[in-house]
Parts: sequence; C-alpha cells; structure tokens
Amino acid sequence: MHSANHWGGSFEIYNGAESTTDDEKSRNMEWDKAALQPQRHHLDETQQSWLLYRQEKKKKKFVDLGCVACSHRALKWTLYASVFVVLVIALPTVLAKALPRHEPRPSPPDNYTLALHKALLFFNAQKSIELTSKYVNRRSMAQLVNCPRTTESHGEEIQGYKMETILIFQNQVLPEDIMMLEITPSFIFPMAFAMTMLSWSVIEYSQKYEAIGEYKHTRDLIKWGTDYLLLTFNSSASKIDKIYCQVGGSQNGPRQPDDHYCWQKPEDMDYPRPSRVVNAGSDLAGEMAAALAAASIVFRDNEVYSRKLVKGAETVYAFARDLGKRKPYSRGKPFVEPFYNSTGYYDEYIWGATWLYYATGNINYMRWATEPGFSKHSKALYRISDLSVLSWDNKLPAAMLLLTRYRIFLNPGYPYEEMLHMYHNKTELNMCSYLRQFNVFNWTKGGLIRLNSGRPQPLQYVANTAFLASLFVDYLNATRVPGFQCGSKFISLEVLRSFATSQINYILGDNPMKMSYVVGYGTKFPRHIHHRGASIPSEKRRYSCTGGWKWRDSPRPNPNNITGAMVGGPDRFDRFRDVRTNGNFTEPTLAGNAGLVAALSSLTSSGGIGIDKNTMFSAVPPLYPPTPPPPPAWKP
Repeated sequence: MHSANHWGGSFEIYNGAESTTDDEKSRNMEWDKAALQPQRHHLDETQQSWLLYRQEKKKKKFVDLGCVACSHRALKWTLYASVFVVLVIALPTVLAKALPRHEPRPSPPDNYTLALHKALLFFNAQKSIELTSKYVNRRSMAQLVNCPRTTESHGEEIQGYKMETILIFQNQVLPEDIMMLEITPSFIFPMAFAMTMLSWSVIEYSQKYEAIGEYKHTRDLIKWGTDYLLLTFNSSASKIDKIYCQVGGSQNGPRQPDDHYCWQKPEDMDYPRPSRVVNAGSDLAGEMAAALAAASIVFRDNEVYSRKLVKGAETVYAFARDLGKRKPYSRGKPFVEPFYNSTGYYDEYIWGATWLYYATGNINYMRWATEPGFSKHSKALYRISDLSVLSWDNKLPAAMLLLTRYRIFLNPGYPYEEMLHMYHNKTELNMCSYLRQFNVFNWTKGGLIRLNSGRPQPLQYVANTAFLASLFVDYLNATRVPGFQCGSKFISLEVLRSFATSQINYILGDNPMKMSYVVGYGTKFPRHIHHRGASIPSEKRRYSCTGGWKWRDSPRPNPNNITGAMVGGPDRFDRFRDVRTNGNFTEPTLAGNAGLVAALSSLTSSGGIGIDKNTMFSAVPPLYPPTPPPPPAWKP
C-alpha cells in the first residue's frame, strides 16, 4: 500500500528483484510529465504559497509607427490627452482670440474727481510767466515792476524758472507775484497757507492723486510756491533779520495807481508795485515754516531739494521764535493791515513746530508743539466757536488735528500724553460743533454752515472745515474706531462724513441757486468773476490803469473763464449776485482753492478709500518714551 502522494506523479519504490542497477533505473526512468505540472486546482492557498514557480507574464501589444514602436496602451492615452488639450485648452483660446473683445469700460470718475481736476487748474492760471501749456491758453508775461535798486543789486539765476518777472530789491531776488497773476497784491501769508494745505493733502492722499493723474501736476504747483517762499528771505543762512511779505498793495482812500485802483491785465501793469519787508512777524514766519516743512515731506524722494526746504523752514521758525521779533507781521503796515491782518501768532507756533517735527524728527519741535504756554496764549483749549474754524488766520483746529494724528497712530506717551490727550479731546469737540444738531453755528436754509460769523466769502471756511472733518473720519477708520462722543451722544463716522460731503456738494451745485460755485464745473456757474485777467479780452490792445474800468464795470460775462476758481460764495440767505464789482460774491483766492482741493481729494473714491498712514512719519525716529520720574519718597 502506497502512501498518499500529495505532490502529484508516481513515487513508486522498486524492490531489489529488479535486474537493473539504481543508476540505470535513474537514467531509464520515464517521468510522468503530468506529475511535473503543478496541480493548482488541488492546492489550498497555503500550499500554493509554498511553491516558487515562475509567473507567466502577459505579452504587451505594440504598434509599429515606423521609426518608433509604441505600446498600444500608451498610444491610446496619448490620443486621449491630445483630444483633451484640444477641446479644453486650445479651442477656447482660439475662440477667445478670434471673437471680438468686449472689455468692460472703466467706471467714470466721480464728481469730486472731476471738480478736483478743475480746481487745480486755477493755480496754473495764477503764475506770472509767459505760459503755454496743456493747462491754460497762451498768456503774456507780467511786466517788470518799479522798485528801489541799490548799486550792489544784481540778478541771480533761479533754477527752474525761465521767463518769470523778477523783482530785485536790496540784494534780494524776488519773483514778482509768481503764483498770483491776478490775486493782487501778492500776499505771502495766505499764499504760504495755501501751499501747506496742498502739501498736507498730497501727503495724506498721494494714492488718489496718482490714480487720477494729478500727482506730478500738484507737486509742480507746490514746488512753484515753495521756490517763491525760499526767495523771500535768505534761505541759505541760519539766521535772518527780514522777510519780504508782500508785493504791491494799496491803501483805502487815496485815488492813485495801485493794485486796487487800477484794472489791468497783469502784463499791462506799469505802476509801482514795491515789495514790502518786515523785520518782525512770528505769524508769517511760522506759516512759512509750516509750508516749507510740509513740502519737504512731499519731496522726500528728492533728497537735495527736501533738505533745502527743511533748512529754510528751520531758519524762518527761528526768526519766528526770536524774542525781539514776536509780533504780528501786519501790525503798523498800512499796505497790509486792510487785507490779511493776522490776529496772533501762537497758533502758528504750534502749527509750524508740528510740521517741523514731522519733517525732521527733532524732538525739540514736539516739545514746542505741546508747550502749555503756547496753548494758553493761543486759547487753543477754550470753547470759542471762531477758534474751531480753520482759515489763513487761525491754524489751531488743523494743528490740533495733526497732533491727534500723532497720538492715535504712534501713542508717544510720557511726557507729551497730557497735552496730546487734551488736543485730542478738543478736536472731537470741534467736530461736534460742526454738526447741525448741536447748534453751535448758524446755518442757511439751503444747508450751508455759517463758519465766519455772517461775514462775506464763506466758502473758503466751509471747504477747510469739510477737509478737517473728512480727514478725521479717515484717521479713526484707520484705527478701526467707529465714532466719537459728543457729550452723552455717540456720533458715528458716517454722520461726520455726511456733513463733509453735504458742504462740498453745496459748493458744487446742490444749493437753492442750483449753481456750482466752481468756475467751469457743471453747466451753471458764475460768469462775472472778480478777476482782471479773466474780464479783459485776450487781445494785443493795452488798456491803461483806468482804461480797464469799462471791463470791470461791464455787465457782460468774462471773455475768459478762469477755470477751477471757487468764488466767495452766497450770502446768509443762500442768494448769490454774479457781479464782477462785488468781490464778496465773486472773488476767488488761493487759500480758498487750496482748501477746496484738499477737501475734494479726501472725498473722491478714485484711488481707493483711506489715508497714507506712514509717509507723514517718515522722518520720525522710533519712539522710546522715557521712564517717568519716580514718586516722591513716602513720609510717615
């Protein structure tokens, strides 16, 4: 009985009766081929795993492509991929290029942007230079003015100037009325304020100016003005004893050729227009320091020019702080007092010191800006409604807002926190006073706030205030603060922004007269502007001092529009008289237009919403507030 053979095949054992030997049996033995093939169907999984036999691979199919043999499977997936690329990528691309394009039109600029373009043109029209540019039509050059000259006087080449009129007086080279072709006399005090306001708006909203293509243009306007300011004193010196404060002027009463008696085109003026010099004037010097320092931040990318501006700002601020020169520049000046008569200079001390600190990072200027004595003498913290209105004469609300910016963004702490906190609180009170619900100021029935106590030419004060309100909203938005307190009432930022927009909208035409008070904006605007160059035809004929009166008194509209000029504005009943001889309604000013430009730049949506937080502080070093003094020793 044979034992079971689980491997298949025959394993019979031959006995010794066989005649052949074992070797022969081995050689002659016939193998059962069927037994050598594994009987897989008889094996369980464990048994099959014991076997080490060679697996038979399935043969791949190939396609002969001539020079290359490719597997059938690879060829199939290649074809699939090619079809996918054609359908999903190539076909849409071809269709996109073949079909006509319908690109979405860019959104039209808002009304504030359109008005801003025009408001900037006004400054170009005030340059005393033979001018042909894309901004204004060709115009002749203003004539040389008569003035005393010394034998040592000599002309100097002024870089950046070509054919402007130059006034040489006592070894000083002064561009006559460089930005004031028509705004005569040429008053340096409000002109410097205009340059400060333009610079401030460019620093805060440079991205908006760039978005509307006005960044370079506005910088050129500022440089024109600051170049002029640098020529009104010895800007290369560290100490000066005089400043030229005005060109031309007039006295009320005398009937003699001067800037008010005569009505001529600037290029026809031939009467004496001497420059006025002051040996004391802290208000004028403080404002000039603010203008030059603010402009130095605008031109921080031009290191040489920026340093020149800073040096000039420090020089005139030292003049302002000189103990022997502390009085208003207009006091005792009969050709100045009737016009831009300054009421004080401590507000300019704070204003100029603040701008100089931002321009230089010199902590001494911050000490002066937060000097309690300056605050006391200027009545900065008093609740006097007139002192909350920004103008060429009162810089307090703007200076306190600038210092509030310093507090909420950099938070310097001791030893400035106490004064900064008070200025911050007063800034919020100023903003509260602008809102109609608190009845601080009178309002017209048409919705215009009366900020100048019922006096004429209200719009320049309105534009300045709209700028401050809009800017304060952007400051708080940048710090994620939703509003501020007015007593027990919480005022949201939307309420304050609405105030600013309502006032600018009034100026642009949303008023009972349905008239834009910016020349060239809208379809209805003043046509009889109190402006010599605009009212006299642009012809080669020359008119004498009194010969131009017929154009001054003519009922006809101006033959030349002075585009972008914001006029004085309506009366307290929302009525406007479009009469050339009544400057209270129709006269434009550089200071007024600068405030308008600043307000429009803050409100336009072109270039996005918000301010440039960091540029203002580009020169301010990292703040490491000193440790406060230790408390006094305890005594039992």
